[in-house]
Amino acid sequence: MNYLLKFSCLLLVFAVQTVSGQVRLPQLISDSMVLQRDTKLNLWGWASPNEKIKIAFNGKTYRLTADNSGKWSVVLSAMKAGGPYQMNIDATNHIVIHDILVGDVWFCSGQSNMVLPMERVKEKYPDEIADASYPQIRNFFIPAASDIAKVHDDLPPGKWKEATPKNVLDFGAAAYFFAKRLYNKYHVPIGIINASVGGTPIQAWISEEGIKVIPQYAGRLAQLKDTGYMSRIHTAVSEQAALDKGRTKPNDKGLMAPVKWYDTAYVATNWHHFWLPGYWADQGVSKLNGVVWFRKEITVPAAMTGKPAKLFVGRIVDADQTYVNGVLVGNVTYQYPPRRYEIPANLLKTGKNVIVVRVENTAGKGGFVADKPYYLTAGGQTIDLRGDWQYQVGQVFEPVKHAEGEGYFMLQNEPASLYNTMVAPLVPYRIKGILWYQGEANANKPKEYEALLPALIADWRMKWQEGDIPFIYAQLPNFMEVQYSPSESLWAELREAQLKTLAVPNTAMAVTIDAGEWNDIHPLDKKDAGERLALGAEKVAYGDADVVYSGPIYKSAKVEGNKIVLSFDQVGSGLVVKGGGELAQFAIAGADKKYVWANARIENDKVIVWNDEVKQPLYVRYAWADNPEGANLYNREGLPASPFTTDTP
Repeated sequence: MNYLLKFSCLLLVFAVQTVSGQVRLPQLISDSMVLQRDTKLNLWGWASPNEKIKIAFNGKTYRLTADNSGKWSVVLSAMKAGGPYQMNIDATNHIVIHDILVGDVWFCSGQSNMVLPMERVKEKYPDEIADASYPQIRNFFIPAASDIAKVHDDLPPGKWKEATPKNVLDFGAAAYFFAKRLYNKYHVPIGIINASVGGTPIQAWISEEGIKVIPQYAGRLAQLKDTGYMSRIHTAVSEQAALDKGRTKPNDKGLMAPVKWYDTAYVATNWHHFWLPGYWADQGVSKLNGVVWFRKEITVPAAMTGKPAKLFVGRIVDADQTYVNGVLVGNVTYQYPPRRYEIPANLLKTGKNVIVVRVENTAGKGGFVADKPYYLTAGGQTIDLRGDWQYQVGQVFEPVKHAEGEGYFMLQNEPASLYNTMVAPLVPYRIKGILWYQGEANANKPKEYEALLPALIADWRMKWQEGDIPFIYAQLPNFMEVQYSPSESLWAELREAQLKTLAVPNTAMAVTIDAGEWNDIHPLDKKDAGERLALGAEKVAYGDADVVYSGPIYKSAKVEGNKIVLSFDQVGSGLVVKGGGELAQFAIAGADKKYVWANARIENDKVIVWNDEVKQPLYVRYAWADNPEGANLYNREGLPASPFTTDTP
């Protein structure tokens, strides 16, 4: 018995050693991956110390041995575009990687507008989704993860997925339209690696080494590495969470009543009128954070019943639960996603129906965002839901209380926190270029961005060690209320910082000043954004000398009497006024820099700007506003001019 027991233990130890010694691959190196063409390829992973490994791929065999720590890497021969291929890896275990393509790999990163999925724009682009059968366009989405303590060896779990009508709903929309244009032009497989996190600032994506050139963020990172400081942070966060939980403790009259306010049996008495869309702070309910219920009775014709329906409730600040005839049909927990709720075929009835929306808001104005879709549709008919509703307050939250210290600390917003987890692990993977769509989270400090964006580019190029990797980025679109007089704008300043970054070699910028929405920081027009990014790639990464890849870019200004003559790069086949008429959104100033609206006209692909009241002009601005409505300087290729000012170096 003792002998058998000892033998069994030896077998168990051997089995454990064998399992722990098996070859393991990074998340990226997996089925359906796209490898970069025309360059030597890195393959890497982990095994037991000094384990021997054999790799068979595309008719070649590679033999290698893991180092003393179990890490291994090998360089594969360059390949032309093609596939699918299969890779066999043999050690103490056997791994087969299927359906490998060789083409162009683009690393796409930024904040929410880079990650915003095709699902969010499916009503705008239904045909694009239905026709998304591109098996040679592949997407690898990296789940959000952050860490300031260390650089990670591998990415969070993910999978390569090919573009199908089902899969494409999860692709970043801008990245998909970018990839589709490149694929249709060059007919090589396109791989998209999307590492993006909504609401994150650029400094979170720069490595510890790269951020050292920005003193304030280098200092911040050093502070975060102090264990005593981080202990105080965690205490403050816990205390703030307890305070927030206490002030918003559920005490909603609408849910505590004997008959719930969403129930069809509930009789709404003494409710107040509300015009939807709108915010309750603008309709008689001042400074309320809490829960407000909204209710509307509608008459549904027989033709709309007995079939699936869809309810559009625009955008709501902040969270909602939406009921139809007493049944919960959907809910969203934060303000940005559109409310698009499916209604089962048996829920609507002929005649009177009741829609109830419970809205919860903790900060700022709560309510329904204007200029969004609010309607019910079924059987080809539509009922407009805008107009007179009723509302009742269900709960009032206590005023905000703040714990001492950084109670609202967010790790993903700190320097290097996203680089460590979502960039560093994939740096050995060969790529064609980088796509960047970010800036909204840094718009409150635009001057910093003049240093931060070039620092990011330099940092990533240094990490990849592939020279001046093509770097293509999107300029911020138009957003927020229209300003009808010349004024200052933080968003305009950040666009200027992005414009100045074109001085960095091998970069291109997609101007999207006409692709935004005044009431939505996540505009739906991702096709123009993606295709303009692709134009930049065609020029910078693919060397297409004939492509007009940008709208007009300000080059120089010359004062001639009481006029200023502006010259531009990227005029294409000529400057034009989009839609005809007169040029708009030009402002002029003298030495006092007090800008007034200016006249402007195109002459010989230059723009002449003047205002008869400004006798000695020195400076010009174009489209210098959060939302410069009417900006209409384009080239004949249909690409908009970048906003600019001449009053900075």
